Amino acid sequence: MCRLFALFSPQNPVHATFWLLSAPDSFLDQSLRNPDGTGLGYFDEKGRPVLDKEPIAAFEDHAYIREARQVRSTVFVSHIRFATNGPKTLQNCQPFEMDGRLFAHNGVLGGLDKLEARLGETRALVQGDTDSECYFAYLTQQIREHQGDVAAGIAAAVDWIADELPIYSLNFILATAQELWVFRYPETHTLYLLEREEGGHHGDRELHYLSQRGLRVLSPQLREQRSVVVASERLNDHPGWKEIQSGELIHVSASLALTSTRLLDRPPNKRLAPQAAVAKYHSPTS
Repeated sequence: MCRLFALFSPQNPVHATFWLLSAPDSFLDQSLRNPDGTGLGYFDEKGRPVLDKEPIAAFEDHAYIREARQVRSTVFVSHIRFATNGPKTLQNCQPFEMDGRLFAHNGVLGGLDKLEARLGETRALVQGDTDSECYFAYLTQQIREHQGDVAAGIAAAVDWIADELPIYSLNFILATAQELWVFRYPETHTLYLLEREEGGHHGDRELHYLSQRGLRVLSPQLREQRSVVVASERLNDHPGWKEIQSGELIHVSASLALTSTRLLDRPPNKRLAPQAAVAKYHSPTS
């Protein structure tokens, strides 16, 4: 499955160093099972989105292996792709950017012809061939139609998708430089959130994750700043990790206040079985 990660510290930009390859079961190791692209998104000092993406597996990219990503931002979004559809191209790597927002998705959607027909003129935002980018375009369309109300746009989009499209997972991270939204649906893939206090659980530690099933990231400044971390799995033994529930949308504001809303309390009408999702992973068009 694809991997999602976000680090959010909106009160002051922080320096962070990303090695997407150095944990015992790191993004490099995972790329052997998720071999179709790697990506890191963040916002520069003027609040402009920046994308650093590679359309091949990390273990095939010697520059990627050699160089850690050292960046400064209020938010970081990282993704490794296991293609469900669309070839291995830069345009198909995540995160994506639309209307100044970053987006990464872990899951599978079917019925793309139906979704693309619903996009109308918004289809022009889609540069690649993936279900994930079409999903993001539909979220963007609905946010626009709800006058920029992100939560209302998300609610409308996922409600229609849950009713009308075959789905395996709609898990996503959506971010601006000052806000974060995280959604999980249904229960297929896990998604966790940690409200990290200054210095972490022990009160005097920089942020330094080296997980068995994640990535390595270092941010010394988070010894003195609060942050929120989102990941596909718990990254350490901190007792504050919360599993996001199926249908739950989490919004994190610029003050790091969390709001939880249950958008969907029903199963999808057309659930893709695991074998069907795997078949899409390995389809000739992937």
